[in-house]
Amino acid sequence: MLTRRGFSIAGAAGLAALGLSQFARGDAAKAKRTYEVTHTDAEWRQLLTPDQYDVLRQQGTERPLTSPLLDEHRAGIFACAGCDNHLFSSTTKFDSGTGWPSFWAPLHNGVNEADDHTLGMVRTEISCHRCGGHLGHVFDDGPKPTGLRYCMDGVAMKFIPGATA
Repeated sequence: MLTRRGFSIAGAAGLAALGLSQFARGDAAKAKRTYEVTHTDAEWRQLLTPDQYDVLRQQGTERPLTSPLLDEHRAGIFACAGCDNHLFSSTTKFDSGTGWPSFWAPLHNGVNEADDHTLGMVRTEISCHRCGGHLGHVFDDGPKPTGLRYCMDGVAMKFIPGATA
């Protein structure tokens, strides 16, 4: 006989399994893609700081308001911290008030988009086109002309002053 407690436990286990299967599917799809820049996990750990590794290779998120790039207002290019790929122009950067560097459009061949089913919601993950490193997510609450907000982890990027696309 199934009690209320047993039903609750079974339901929670089912939801957890569903969440894990969604997470595994995203990882499998990403693993199948080939990238121009590749390294072993050990090599990535040597090339990146612990915070960069957590975000770029483990899909972590930096704490809001901690990135020096949040207050970067010079002309230039924001590039991937893992492979130097040019991602965003400073001309598309804006203050979203979220605590992370935000842009209304990426550069051509800068980023990839993929469905992200983690945390019990559907979002669009943004990753580097050259190395596959996780950069953040895109949302549809940005300014004109695109109406998009590419909410990026600053630790996943570096700034190249004066560079142009």
